[in-house]
Amino acid sequence: MKQKIFILKNLQETKNWAREFAKTLHAPVTVALHGDLGMGKSEIAREIIKTLRGENTVVPSPTFTLVQNYDGISHFDLYRIGDVSELEEIGLQYAVDNDITLIEWPDVAKDMLPKNTIHIFITEEGDGRKLVIQ
Repeated sequence: MKQKIFILKNLQETKNWAREFAKTLHAPVTVALHGDLGMGKSEIAREIIKTLRGENTVVPSPTFTLVQNYDGISHFDLYRIGDVSELEEIGLQYAVDNDITLIEWPDVAKDMLPKNTIHIFITEEGDGRKLVIQ
């Protein structure tokens, strides 16, 4: 995939972008969301899930559960993973092989990610965000 850059001025533009991006996703596909705390990884994942599974879908952060499943969409938060061996226990390989898989803090799983993983790097840009997609 050729690198693409998006400058999103505020939260609403970020949500709108995530909704449009969601419409391009078809399982199996893995999306790795990179960025510091507070950059909007969870918000992007939430909007993708709501777009694909319905606006009324409740989408809590998987920070403490590590993974949330939504009928063919798996949302992982690997921030608290200390050892790569834990990834198999929480079903990462199954999700990557079968689902639309959204991964926050994906670095710990880098060796398990498919070659065609979509990497989204999120940084601050003024009051908004800069997304670099690779």
